[in-house]
Amino acid sequence: MTTANGWPAVQLGDVLVKNERMVTLMPDEQYREVTIRLWGKGVVLRRIVNGAAIASERRCQVAFNQFILSRIDARNGATGLVPKELDGAVVTNDFPSFETDAAALLPAFLGWLSKTPSFLDMCRRASEGTTNRVRLKEDRFLRLTIPLPPLAEQQRIVSRIDRAASKIEEARQSVNRIEAGWRALLRSAFSEITASSTRNKMGAIAPLVRRRVEPRFGDEYAELGIRSFGKGSFHKPSLDYLSIGSKQLYRIYPGDLVFNNVFAWEGAIAVAQPEDEGRVGSHRFITCVPTDGVVTADFLWFYFLTPEGLTRIGEASPGGAGRNRTLGLEKLADIEVPVPAYGQQLRFGRLLTRVRAMQSSRSDSNKKLDAFIPSILDRAFRGAM
Repeated sequence: MTTANGWPAVQLGDVLVKNERMVTLMPDEQYREVTIRLWGKGVVLRRIVNGAAIASERRCQVAFNQFILSRIDARNGATGLVPKELDGAVVTNDFPSFETDAAALLPAFLGWLSKTPSFLDMCRRASEGTTNRVRLKEDRFLRLTIPLPPLAEQQRIVSRIDRAASKIEEARQSVNRIEAGWRALLRSAFSEITASSTRNKMGAIAPLVRRRVEPRFGDEYAELGIRSFGKGSFHKPSLDYLSIGSKQLYRIYPGDLVFNNVFAWEGAIAVAQPEDEGRVGSHRFITCVPTDGVVTADFLWFYFLTPEGLTRIGEASPGGAGRNRTLGLEKLADIEVPVPAYGQQLRFGRLLTRVRAMQSSRSDSNKKLDAFIPSILDRAFRGAM
């Protein structure tokens, strides 16, 4: 059997050999555990842990350049080659690994092939189960067929893909370096204007403002969400009157400094944008309104995402981890923040706007660069490059 480009089609089971190397774990020794990112993003370190902290006494040990996949997420692109730095790491039974037949298949050829839509489709066809229990069936996976040119042609294809991918990565790093330079400039400017500035309590310069919404039957209410780590706001689906139930809603206006009081300690803080006009938040969303002519929302947002600012938020969020750490309203109001001259804050805000534009441009650039790889792989495995 041959493929459309004239290459032989072979079953994976004919060119892959299951890795059965098992090791007994020593309680006092440290082991590297592997996980696999989705959508072809690679095999990475999950954690380093003592053997005593691993549930089972024996684990499978993987080696450099073995092909590995996740039974649960292979259909979502969780496949790849074991990198050199993870040679000797251990995995659970949910991560079967395979040696390639050196006389027929280059590991790198399979590594790139596994990132193609057609390979993902094969993994989906080899998986079965209910919605929450879908698993790749190994026997079905090994019966799948792949196009397999001669080794010399495989090497040529791999070399061309590697060169193209290297150029794309160079472009990505160049964009990232430019953005990093802007971020460094931003941090420097912030340090300069706050070095000798006065301080004042949040309650005095950006007090809490609550705008209670009284839901009415037949109306809908568009909710706002806040991402952690300073990644901004996002729009949730609208709620109708019946969905609201006993939930208390509050109006959010553009320019508000908004805290998700459950996750503020990990940077769930944002400035409401013009496109957030008309959105609402639950009682979990704390809205502070900066005093005009005294402090800007962007300046406060940046401060609370600095190490010092996050420390202050953490101190104002007592409790354990996760949802037990709730930002207290009085504690937030008592936080003393730097308040440089208003004109300096405005200039800093203009610099921040430029950096945000750079970040948006970088995101767009990276999306375009990411789109090149599927195109390159499609051409390569059609024999067109």
